Amino acid sequence: MPAPIEFHTAWRKSSFSDEINCLEIAHGDGIVGVRDSKNAGGPVLAFAPGRWALLIDRLG
Repeated sequence: MPAPIEFHTAWRKSSFSDEINCLEIAHGDGIVGVRDSKNAGGPVLAFAPGRWALLIDRLG
């Protein structure tokens, strides 16, 4: 089983969130974590910073 990811920043609500669809992001060592704010203990998607920037760029 892989070790849990350590995040060094507090989880914060994404600027892309709205009243119903809320995402939170946090930063760790070379990783950006994304989770559903309604399920803080649930799964976390992990992205390399460059991949996260590419996703945000393509969504914007």
